[in-house]
Amino acid sequence: MKRIVSLLLALLLTLSLIACGNTNTQQVTTATSDSQAATVTNDTKATTEAPKAAGSLRVVSTSTDYVDLLAKFEKETGIKSEILSVSSGDVLSKLRTDGGVPDADLWFGGGIDAFMEAKEEGLLEKVDFDAAELLDPQFKDYDNCYFSKGITVVGFLFNNALMEKKNLEYPKTWDDLLKPEYKGEIIMSNPATSGTNYAVLNAIIQDKQDGWNFIVKLNDNIACYGKRAADSKDKVVAGEYPIGITYLDGTIEAILEEKNLTAVYPEDGVPWVTEGVAVFKNCENVDSAKLFIKWLYSNDDNLRYLAEIDKKTGIKAIKPSIEGLKLSFNPRKLMDEDLTLFGSMREELLFNFENLIGDKAIKE
Repeated sequence: MKRIVSLLLALLLTLSLIACGNTNTQQVTTATSDSQAATVTNDTKATTEAPKAAGSLRVVSTSTDYVDLLAKFEKETGIKSEILSVSSGDVLSKLRTDGGVPDADLWFGGGIDAFMEAKEEGLLEKVDFDAAELLDPQFKDYDNCYFSKGITVVGFLFNNALMEKKNLEYPKTWDDLLKPEYKGEIIMSNPATSGTNYAVLNAIIQDKQDGWNFIVKLNDNIACYGKRAADSKDKVVAGEYPIGITYLDGTIEAILEEKNLTAVYPEDGVPWVTEGVAVFKNCENVDSAKLFIKWLYSNDDNLRYLAEIDKKTGIKAIKPSIEGLKLSFNPRKLMDEDLTLFGSMREELLFNFENLIGDKAIKE
């Protein structure tokens, strides 16, 4: 009898130890999978937070302004990132030189024409996700190889003091800029070095019935061509020229009163170009890069944060369902542009343009 009791006690002790072991294992799983626990216990969080993941992310971008956006991505996913500041043209030329083997995983920002060329050459990875269906088809690749992260629009910026001093009327349209009184009073950036102003050149060529003849006449009134997109804005602000053809966004709107400036969206059409986002084919951290794109476009909080960083509201046109943003421009005023021509027309357009402007291009 004592032997039977001893056996029963031993059996109970063994079962107790097994139960304790199972409890400890569950505690470890919960501690190391906080995001999974959040998914189970909080449905609201589950729709807005990306799952924790291992890995890293190398990003090439036209700006280092996106550090905080990537920090938010790291906090919510655990994926660390590094930004390399490179122009879109340089990204594409290096990809070609290196036989399509990228130095980074994610391409973030820059004119969409470079992304189009990269896609045609098989250099971009396809990224499918549910929220892609909510994006306006005009602003993404039909194969989901690239997406737009914003829209750069171009208009006129005036130095009010210089306009008054020179007794100049404020032009309201592109055709107004051809008037003789504006000869030598206008600055814009060089389309050969500025993706924004290449968009201006291409848009006018496409939009106007005799676009190239218009460019020739406009060139007669242009004093010089800056190297960077911001040059025309900076020189108008500095009082060097009364009229600038430049991008218009929140950074300019914020200084209009302080710097005594006026910004105008042309009544006869606003040139525009979208800025791209894509994952490089053959990149080292393809899963991390794809997760970033899904994370960005699936959560409107992330898109609003991006719009705040860029000081642009164009993401509202790209994803119309987003709330809390209002476009700073009238989308019906955007010029009718075929973005697929931006890449195919580039070499011929810039060759003709550089021959046209001669020594008007600023070198530094």
